[in-house]
Order: sequence, then structure tokens, then C-alpha cells
Amino acid sequence: MPTSRDSKAQRACGVDWSEVERSSGSSLLASAGHARAETELYSPIPDGYRRGRHKYVAVLGTVMSGLGKGIFASSVAKLLKDKGLVVAPIKMEGYLNVDAGTLNPFRHGEVFVLDDGTECDMDLGTYERVLDQNLTRRNFVTAGQIYREILERERHGGYLGRDVQMIPHVTGEVKRKIRELAMYGDGSAPADVVFIEVGGTVGDYENGFYIEALRELAFEEGEDSVCFVALTYIIEPEAIGEQKSKAAQLGIKRVMEAGIQPHIIACRATRRCGPTVLEKIAMFSNVPLRRVFSMHDRPSVYSIPESMRQEGLDREILSVLGLHERIDLAHEDRARERWMSYIRKIEAPKNKTVTIGLTGKYASVRDAYASIVKTVEHCATHLECTAKLEWIESTELVDQNIPERLAACDAVIVPGGFGSRGVEGKISAVRHCRTTGLPFLGICLGFQCAVIEFARHVVGLKEANSTEFDPNCPQAVISELPEQKKVEQLGGTMRLGGQDVAIQPGTLAHYLYGKDLIRHRFRHRYEVDPLFIERLEAGGMIFSGRHPQHPIMQILELPAPGEAPEGIGHPFFFAAQFHPELLGRPLRPEPCFMGLLAAALQRKHPGAGQVRWARSPDAAKVD
Repeated sequence: MPTSRDSKAQRACGVDWSEVERSSGSSLLASAGHARAETELYSPIPDGYRRGRHKYVAVLGTVMSGLGKGIFASSVAKLLKDKGLVVAPIKMEGYLNVDAGTLNPFRHGEVFVLDDGTECDMDLGTYERVLDQNLTRRNFVTAGQIYREILERERHGGYLGRDVQMIPHVTGEVKRKIRELAMYGDGSAPADVVFIEVGGTVGDYENGFYIEALRELAFEEGEDSVCFVALTYIIEPEAIGEQKSKAAQLGIKRVMEAGIQPHIIACRATRRCGPTVLEKIAMFSNVPLRRVFSMHDRPSVYSIPESMRQEGLDREILSVLGLHERIDLAHEDRARERWMSYIRKIEAPKNKTVTIGLTGKYASVRDAYASIVKTVEHCATHLECTAKLEWIESTELVDQNIPERLAACDAVIVPGGFGSRGVEGKISAVRHCRTTGLPFLGICLGFQCAVIEFARHVVGLKEANSTEFDPNCPQAVISELPEQKKVEQLGGTMRLGGQDVAIQPGTLAHYLYGKDLIRHRFRHRYEVDPLFIERLEAGGMIFSGRHPQHPIMQILELPAPGEAPEGIGHPFFFAAQFHPELLGRPLRPEPCFMGLLAAALQRKHPGAGQVRWARSPDAAKVD
């Protein structure tokens, strides 16, 4: 039965909830039945869903894409999580791909992989880093997913003869996913607040049904249930020399034309927005001035939550949603102090600098390596140094120019990728690191390049290669092994998502992670062929991380100088088949990246404040 609060919401928005529940229901089918064919109501309500229990913050973009909706949404979500609320973000993409797995990094940046194997937008990496919260497939939706599910249901007679339409069926599917996420929450408790980020900008054809679904959601859930945020852009033409708000006004007008009245306006700008601009935005958008926020450029995105808190943006959202009674001030104080300790480290003066070379095949698109960039930043902050990234296009590397191209580097990262383009340049970079003692970290394809290089130049397998690059390779040290996929029942041809890694005691990996078993995220389809493992180990390579049950190599390293045959010892030579950068968090820096930067510091600043991440028997043990 509806509560008095429900009844008030029904009267306010004109919705008879008992009729909606009878005609939609958890099965999603009732409204399409012949007995109810005359109704237009279709708003799927999952079993157990409690109206009023869950609140929603919807973030929409105007003027142009790429303004930082994910940064804004994750920052506000963090503020509310710090207050003891359970938050759950969802990114809604308008493209027809089912997931981001097939998208070219040149076009769409990094493919971020979740623990459950979902290949998704890089914004979910932002949410995981800022919230320190693992997400799942429920937190990512594409138009392709929505349409596929609707068409599959229609083919199975799920709509019982009803003509399937954008409204109400497509928008209804969007609302169902949002409500199911609200019930799922963070996996341990239902969400107090769901943060909904709609990709693209208002006015795009491909995201129009998402925006209409959100309008309907606010209509059905009732007042105090949905807070709409419009993220806009304040231009500042160099020739004029002052900020102009007209483009922002027109963009916000498009939001209002869609039937949505924003509650909060976030104004992206290079410099802090002046009072005149903010006043104009407030006047033309019907939004109180106290709810118009200047989201200007800052030295670090991690300082944005504190800026929002100081300007009271979190309190305004709590007021819109009627959530003040749910907050935990003591929890907020503890969480804020932990975060501010990190911000103080960011802002502290740095007297040590290291240069990290990143030899990638997508080096011209920095977003292709977004998680690596952020993870390096986290580690540099904790090690109280500045880390400069040297972007090196691997397709331009050959043995002859490697010494010159890597001369300024104190360490090198060879990242992941697919296909043969640029691979020989990566192998040359690995060889240079191995033979000169330059600290090296290989990731995914970088791990495979390290195996190939070692096999060719140490073990003596001159034709060593991967079947990905040469299907007829006579010495395929890296290959696609059907029997491994069979025993793991991985499905398809990709090894995706979180997997356990057993760590060998007494190794660099065990020193860095301090555990016998860790869990990391994978995205690859080729492995070290077990037929060559014994020969590689005889040459001095150590496979310090393996699958707990199967002969799948997951971490390799070389022994420290003095612990290996001549020419094999290395201060830091480490590679992982998984993607460690996907678990890098500001307050929990990733151990193998910490080890790489610590080794770079040792190389450039010998004896200058060593920490436990640097491999040294007498290294100081500090947190």
C-alpha cells in the first residue's frame, strides 16, 4: 500500500502508483498483456523496490562533451559517501556497442575493465579511484545493451503482442536498470543515492531516450527524489579576454526544453567563474545563485571534492533530496581527514623528480593510458616526488635509436595493447632496460614482450615470438592455448576480469605485495606457452606469480644483482600479465608501481630517503 509520502508524491506528479505496479510489475510483462492493452503505463518496478528509500542525482552535459561529468559526479558522490551514505554510480553511453571492448583507443581512450570482466568506459575508472569502490556491470549501460535486451524479450513474446516503442518500453528499460542498481547499491547495502551520468550532451540524438527516461523517473518517483545537475561550459575567447555565458545559457535551455528543470549548475571554465557570469546563469536557468558552482581548472582533480564541500554544494544536494537526517558527521570527519592527508601530500613541495618513459603504441592519445597516468601520480605523491611522463611512440623505436630516446628516463613502462604494430619497438625497449639496469615495468603485452625478448637474447630462441604477431612462428613462446581457456571456462577468446594470482615467497613480487595470494584484473587472450617455461627459468627468469591451479604465468621478474648469473641480475625488472593500474587508488597506491618509482628514485637519487618499495635488504620499513 502507498505510504502517506507516496500519496503526496502521487498527487504532485499525477501518478497512480497502484495502477503502475499492477500494470508493470517485476516481470516487466503485465502492461503488454491483452487484458491491460489499453494502458500506457510501463515503468518496471523490481521486486522489493521501496519508493522513497533511494534518491537519484542525474548529471547531464551541455555545450560540448569531455567537460568532466565523471569527475564532477564522482566528487559529489565521494562527499556523500564520506557522510556515511551508500552511493552507486552508473554511466549511460549512447553508442550501439554492447560494451567498450571493441572500441579503438584512438577514438575512445582507455578501455577500463571491472572485476567481473565488464569492458567499459574510462569514467568508471574515475569513479573507482575517487570512491575507492569496486564497480560491476550494473554500473555501466550502453544503448546497444538496452536495445539488445528489448529485442530479445520481444522475440520471446515478452511483450505479448504489444507494439514495442521508444516510449514507454525503451525508457522503461532504462528506469528498470536504474532501480535495480539502487537496490543492489554497492554490493553490500542498497544505495541511498544513485549517481547517473549520461554520456554526450543534451541535444544529441543518441542519448535523448536516456534524458526522457530520467524525466519520467523524476515524474514517477515524486518530489525530493531526483536532483538534476547540468554541467556546462563558460567560454573565454582569447581575442575578447573575458568570460562569456551565452553558449552555457543556450545549452541549459536545451535541458529545460527536454522537460527538466536543473537543481544545480556546474560551470566548467579555465579560470574561476566571475560573479557576473554566475548571476547570468542563475537568472536564465531559474537556479538559485547558491546552487551555481564554478568548476574551474585546478592543479589536481582530487582537490575538487573539498572545494565543493567548502562552497556547500553537498549540503545543497542533501537539501534537494531531503537527506540531511541520514548523514553521519563523525564518519565524515574521519573520511575527510584521510582524504585531506593525501591532498596535503599533493600540495607539499617536492625536491625530487623522476622521469618515467611510457613506450606505447597509442602514445599520441594520452587518454589511452589514463589509469597508468593516474596510478603514477598516486605513487609519486606517496613517495613525495614528482614523476614526469615521457611519452614515447613505440612504432618509432628501433635498436639504433633506443639509447637516445630513453636517455632521459629513470624508469620505463611498456604498457598493454593488441596487434603487431609497434611490438618490435617495445621489445627493443625491454632489451635496453634489461641490459642497462634501467628499472622496467611491463604490463600485459609488456609482459609478453619481456618473455619474447628474454627468449631471443638470453635463452637463445632466435625465432621466439607470439602467435598473435606470427601465427606460423616456429618458437611460439607466447600463444593462444585452447586447453587453458577450457579448464578455466572463460568463454570466448578473452581472459577478462579479476583472477587470483599465487605469489612465490622470497621474490620481489612477494616483497612488494606482502601476500601469498592477490587478485588483479586481466584483459588478454595469449599466454606463456608451458612448453617453454622450464627453459626460460633455466635462463634466469623467475615466474613469481602464477595461476593457483593451472600452468598460467602471471608475474615475471629477474633476480637482484648478485643473486643471478652474470648479466641477468637487475635492480627492478618486473612484468605482470594483468593490468595493475586498474586497481591504483589515491589512498592505496599500487605496489608494483610504487616499486618502479622507488627504483627510479634510487637510480637518480642514490640513498635519498629509501622506502620499503625499493628492493634492498636494509630498506627502511615505512607505511
